[in-house]
Amino acid sequence: MSNMKDRTTNQNSAPTRASAIAGLTNGVLDLLIVGGGIVGSGIARDAALRGLRVGLVEQQDFAFGTSSRSSRLLHGGLRYLAQGRVGLVHEASVEKKIVHHIAPHLAEPLPFIFPTYRHNRNWVLWQLKIGVKIYDLLCGGRNLGNSSWLTTGELLARVPALSQQALTGAVRYYDGFTNDARLTLDTLRSASLAGGIVLNYCRFQDARRGGLWECEVRDVLGGHALNVRARAVVNATGPWADGLPHSRVKLRVTKGVHLVVDRARVPVPETVVMTEGKRILFAIPWGERTILGTTDTDYRGPLDDIHADTEDVQYVLQVTNQFFPQARLAPADVISSWAGVRPLIADPHGNPSDISRSHEIHTPEPGWWDVAGGKLTTYRLMAEQTVDQIVKWLARENRDFAGAKPCRTAREPLLPADQVAGVSGILPPECNRRVVEHFCAKEWAVHLDDVMLRRSSWHYYHRDARRLAERTADWMAELLGWSIDTRAAELERYARATRQDSPLPGNAADARSAALSRP
Repeated sequence: MSNMKDRTTNQNSAPTRASAIAGLTNGVLDLLIVGGGIVGSGIARDAALRGLRVGLVEQQDFAFGTSSRSSRLLHGGLRYLAQGRVGLVHEASVEKKIVHHIAPHLAEPLPFIFPTYRHNRNWVLWQLKIGVKIYDLLCGGRNLGNSSWLTTGELLARVPALSQQALTGAVRYYDGFTNDARLTLDTLRSASLAGGIVLNYCRFQDARRGGLWECEVRDVLGGHALNVRARAVVNATGPWADGLPHSRVKLRVTKGVHLVVDRARVPVPETVVMTEGKRILFAIPWGERTILGTTDTDYRGPLDDIHADTEDVQYVLQVTNQFFPQARLAPADVISSWAGVRPLIADPHGNPSDISRSHEIHTPEPGWWDVAGGKLTTYRLMAEQTVDQIVKWLARENRDFAGAKPCRTAREPLLPADQVAGVSGILPPECNRRVVEHFCAKEWAVHLDDVMLRRSSWHYYHRDARRLAERTADWMAELLGWSIDTRAAELERYARATRQDSPLPGNAADARSAALSRP
């Protein structure tokens, strides 16, 4: 176990890449985590706070995959309650309140308005009235706000742009709004402050076990093979989990697409639930923007290159225009989009939306854990349960681990308030040099897209993202010592990463990406 006195104490700095590599390769880790998404980050924080010597490697940037491409909601899931998954709803309902407690800057109470229509018998007003009260009770009777219901007149007074044809009323309930990538990054910062060693752009390649796990990883940036020794290894790679050596995970991967439009076009004061048969989509207010989504379809394509295609965009716009007929949204109105995949536990039967969002933790061989499934909202619980198992196993192997500290992640604030002000929140921070310097010096940003997409969301929020990317590239060139050629290569890399964000002709986002790729 690590000596608690040896933890990082300077809250205004992050270890350099060289020191992180040295920390991973010198000595023995109690735990190596593979995967720098929200689940891996949560495990790293929990284990580090318990006093374990923890390392984490991520083959891409932190939050590169599912953890930066969700609906950004902390929710129990009213849909899951309708499916009878009461245990999952209770778990998630409790956890969303915990996240609100430990990270209030990334967990705002968010009211939802769920309108009902005579022609959709899957969602009936009287049933939903009962459902939202049960929903409140599953939060321990203390949800983020009290549920209620609205008459047609009350509903249209709140959301006058909503379609009135066959409208019967609505229920109103509360869940939480977050920033998934920021939650991941702040969790990693917390893990680092507790002594955890985290390294992005470092690929796990293989491992073999003697007395310890001998793990072969590769520094993607430096091109060097590294050897990491660890007592235990966790596979927390999300949709990549079933491809890792030693993994026994079987996944069913489904795709979800989100679009961002000007809030003036879909003027929602609160999140509005839009239904299409049994399916649920959301119109979520996000500052001056509205987030629309999501889809839920099986996906079998490359995991490193997921984008919204024409059919995805048309589907989301069609449903939105049915609920907000005055919007008349077309592809050219889409400011940006993101697409990600859900790593669901394999079930070949049923529609993607019917597959359970429960998580599973397995130990296919001694000292190796596969963590799969689950959802953003329950990441902290998944981490706690995983580390509980690991600590118990370590204590059986070595009596020194019998004194490991209990889990503290439900009580301990994620970060001090002065460490998040102006750099981390649900809305993007101001685009300036100070913020970019923070991302590079304290949040492990290496590439331009690391900043534009995951640390700031500037790409998704701003119409003039091209101009902001050029300016950010200038600042990063100064801070990281980029040459003229490197700066140009970073702009091209960013253009490639975002070129298909909104793929239909005439789209503003396409024009923006195309302009970036021109000299």
